[in-house]
Amino acid sequence: MVVEAGSDSVERHDWVLPIGPDSPAAAHYRTELTGRPSRTSDIVRGRLVGGSGAINGAYFCRAHRDDVDAWGLPDWSWTEVLAHYRAIESDRDFGGPGHGAHGRITVRRTRAFCAPSELFTAGALGVPGTDWVDDLNGVDVPGVGLGAIPQNVDDAGWRFGPAQAFLSPARDRANLTVLTGTRVLRIVFAGHRAVGADCLGPDGPVRLAADRIVLSAGAIESAHLLLRSGIGPVGELAAAGIPVLVDLPVGQRSADHPEWLLAVDWPAAVDRAPIEVALTTDRLEIRPYTCGFGAMTGNVTGRDPVHIGISLMRPRSRGRVALSSAGPDHPPLIAHRYDADPDDIAELRAGVELMRELFGAALRSDEPIWSTAQHLACTAPMGRDGDDGAVLDTRCRVRGIDGLQVIDASALPRITSRGPHATVVMLAHRAAEFVCG
Repeated sequence: MVVEAGSDSVERHDWVLPIGPDSPAAAHYRTELTGRPSRTSDIVRGRLVGGSGAINGAYFCRAHRDDVDAWGLPDWSWTEVLAHYRAIESDRDFGGPGHGAHGRITVRRTRAFCAPSELFTAGALGVPGTDWVDDLNGVDVPGVGLGAIPQNVDDAGWRFGPAQAFLSPARDRANLTVLTGTRVLRIVFAGHRAVGADCLGPDGPVRLAADRIVLSAGAIESAHLLLRSGIGPVGELAAAGIPVLVDLPVGQRSADHPEWLLAVDWPAAVDRAPIEVALTTDRLEIRPYTCGFGAMTGNVTGRDPVHIGISLMRPRSRGRVALSSAGPDHPPLIAHRYDADPDDIAELRAGVELMRELFGAALRSDEPIWSTAQHLACTAPMGRDGDDGAVLDTRCRVRGIDGLQVIDASALPRITSRGPHATVVMLAHRAAEFVCG
């Protein structure tokens, strides 16, 4: 049984991202990006079958080999991870031992760029030491380079997410039920074994029984649900009046990619994927967006310039997802703490200086706007035995609990140096083997 708080699917399948304030496909949260001074922002997650993978910009870059090596976890070596990257994809541009040809998610790259992508590419290739990288999903990708973004786009040119790829073909199975409009309020336990969930559905409260539960609600809601169910830091739970089942560091060291935005005087391309090309340096990923964010979301108001996004992909800063109250209707407290490490700020500023050198005449302002790449992860990370920061074991099982796993971006041991979408799908494909025994 699949239980989903939102709807069954996205109505629109064009490149408008359905994440505006009135969208039924999106859940909105407030976060504090920085503490000194306090800067707040909205972040968005998918509220429908398929989650954020159903509404994002079709960015499908793999993690680097050294990202995975840094995890240092059994069952998650680069060789094992690569096998599952290959298994999920059908790459239309590249073959060989590094790519899959029979997976359910079609991957392709844009070759005929729109105006912002062309202008950015022409300037970025003038940076000394920067070469064109044919395949950003290659097995051994250089740390610095410019390349077309691998996209999860089907043969008709539409965004094709994991729900369409993996759940839709199974819809006719007799042993599958999909409950939409049904929110999980808390996990039910018998001792230290998960045995069900209290939910609120279209007809009111309902308790669902289960032999095994897998949380895949994303880095915010999976962590929030664990906390409301009595799994988390003892002090935080006690302060909220929640009986402690297991003392675990849920939400204590979340991670995301900070992003600084520079408005640029380039013509927009509103009918294209949000990102077609990116420049990667040792720690930064710099992306020319194809149009303004208002146009992307179908909420254009007034002037809506194109932006260049400068994102720190290996941040040192860590954030937090915490309880605001024991009640399920109270949103979690989210703090990214992007300004916690001065070296992070220095690296973002170096990216801004590079953009000034390359595109100074086209920039609309000198000062960047604080934002986020919306890649929150690591709120219930995997780890080895003895790792005080681990919420899960290396098979995504909640420590100290039987019958409960977390399989989504929460489980990442460290944030990847690429956007996490492809890696989360890979993680789910790998972890499905653990679920099946």
